[in-house]
Amino acid sequence: MLWGLGALLAYPAAKAQEALLLRGIRHEYQRFNNCGPATLGMALSYWGRPETQYQIAPVLKPNPNDKNVSPEEMVAYARGLGFGAHQGVAGDWGLLERLLGAGFPVVVETWFVTPDHGGMGHYRLLVGYDRARRVFHALDSYLGPRVLLPYGELDRLWRVFGRTYLVVYPKSHQERLWAVLGERRRVGFEARLAAERAQQEIREGPPSPFPWFNLGSAWLALGRPQDAALAFDRSRRMPPDRGLDPRPVGGGAFGWPWRMLWYQFGPYEAYYRSGRYAEVMALADGVLARAPDHEESLYWRGRARGALGDLRGARADLRAALGYRPGFQEAAAALRTLE
Repeated sequence: MLWGLGALLAYPAAKAQEALLLRGIRHEYQRFNNCGPATLGMALSYWGRPETQYQIAPVLKPNPNDKNVSPEEMVAYARGLGFGAHQGVAGDWGLLERLLGAGFPVVVETWFVTPDHGGMGHYRLLVGYDRARRVFHALDSYLGPRVLLPYGELDRLWRVFGRTYLVVYPKSHQERLWAVLGERRRVGFEARLAAERAQQEIREGPPSPFPWFNLGSAWLALGRPQDAALAFDRSRRMPPDRGLDPRPVGGGAFGWPWRMLWYQFGPYEAYYRSGRYAEVMALADGVLARAPDHEESLYWRGRARGALGDLRGARADLRAALGYRPGFQEAAAALRTLE
């Protein structure tokens, strides 16, 4: 595998530095709704890969208007190229510094606010840090190649997604990555860490929907769907953060930014697994009223319709989801079950 010069040189020079900047990464401005493919392409370029959003997007989002490329889809794409990929949650500043210091650029999933379009999800590629200035260096497919993210501001935007991070790496670098991750490699460790951090923020912080949402996601990952559903209920009742959602749209999600379920689907799963099928349908209807091609919402509404006995409506939703994403394996499996 061909590695970029920056990848070859970064690790020996980056250990225990107070400031560093990884080199040899190609910046790319995104096309419409392409921050996921563009950011993944930037991360791959560090390791010498030529793919850009123009090769990646048609694979990850066959529907060009797709509102979301999930971290799981990005992981699958990278692994399809022969790379390793680690997706984690409950990240922190220290972990990001250690990963960068070991020579690994880090994709972070954050919230993003624009004056014209309001709040939405957005990926960024972290490529360095400066401890004295307390900033991370980022390549941003929307804002440009030289973006500084203050530690506190990054965490405020990152928390909306449970501090999700993604590292793509050549498999020959796996031992180095494992050494940085330590116990985070253990199954369930990061979910438990996320639950503990969310509970601490609930106890100590001002009221906010996001610690409760992150607690729901953690409980779901730990196999506690009923507890997760209750946490999502509490999240929805929290006061909204208008700094993150300056252009709210009416609907039933209460404290959540109105695009929240474009990107995170834990409430659908928790309510479905708790037998609250009508609530799954109500949430999905709210998303589909504004984004009728949202395949994840079509999938969960189809599952809920099937559970309530509306087999014709369930089949229609699942077929529509597959029409927008032919490789949607969960939707295909659910449809086979109905048929």
